[in-house]
Amino acid sequence: MSPESKTEKKTYPPLERVPAHVGIIMDGNGRWAQARGLPRLAGHRAGTDNLRRVLRATAEFGVHVLTIYAFSTENWGRPEDEVHGLMELMERMIDRELPKLHEEGVQIRHIGRLERVPDRLKEKIRHALELTKDNQRLILNVAFNYGGRSEIVDAVRRIIQDGVAAEAVDEALIARYLYTAGLPDPDLIVRTSGELRVSNFLIWQGAYAEYYVTPTYWPDFDKDELYKALVAFNQRERRFGLLPG
Repeated sequence: MSPESKTEKKTYPPLERVPAHVGIIMDGNGRWAQARGLPRLAGHRAGTDNLRRVLRATAEFGVHVLTIYAFSTENWGRPEDEVHGLMELMERMIDRELPKLHEEGVQIRHIGRLERVPDRLKEKIRHALELTKDNQRLILNVAFNYGGRSEIVDAVRRIIQDGVAAEAVDEALIARYLYTAGLPDPDLIVRTSGELRVSNFLIWQGAYAEYYVTPTYWPDFDKDELYKALVAFNQRERRFGLLPG
C-alpha cells in the first residue's frame, strides 16, 4: 500500500475553524531534488505531482479557496533550461489533470500576467479557465507569472484607465481591481521549506493572514502536513490589529 493510500484512510479530528482561503508558497523543489542527487527539474516534477493530493485534501478539509504560487515574475531570471522545463510541466499538468479537476468541481483561475507565457501554454490556460468557470466545490487560483507588486501596479493602471477620481480611491476599490477581486483575503498562508519571507506573494491580500512555515519541502507536503497547518491556524487568536478580546 502506498503512503498516499495510508494517508487517505486516516481520520482527522474535526477542526473548530476552517480557513475560507488558504495560500501556499510551494517552496523547496530544487533542494528536495538536490538531497536525492537529482536535477532540479525532477524536483519541480515531483512538486507538480504532489499538487493533486494537496488539492484533494484541501477540499476534504472544507477550504473553499486555494491559491498556489506556481511561478513568480522573478522566476524568469532562472536558467533558461529550467524556465523552459517549468513551462512544459505546466502544460503537462493541464493536459493530465484538467479533466479530473473539472469532474471534481474545481474552478481554476489564473492570477498574474500572461505576457511572456508561450502561446501554446497561454491557450491551454485560457481553455482551463473557460471549462471550469462554473465549478463551485473549490476555487483554485494559480499564481503563474505572478508578483504582488506587479498586481498592485496593474490595479492602479486600470483605476487610472477607468478615470476613477482620486477621492474615490480607497482600500475597497483597490481590492476590486486586484486579480483576486470578489474573493476573500487569505486567512492562512503556508510556506514550505522553512524560508521566512513572503517572496512577493499576495502582499496586499495577506496583510492580516496568519502565516505558517514548515521545514518540509513541497514535494513531501501531504495531507498530514496540511492538517498540521490548519491545527496551528486554529490555535491563533486573530486580532486584525486590535487588542485581544
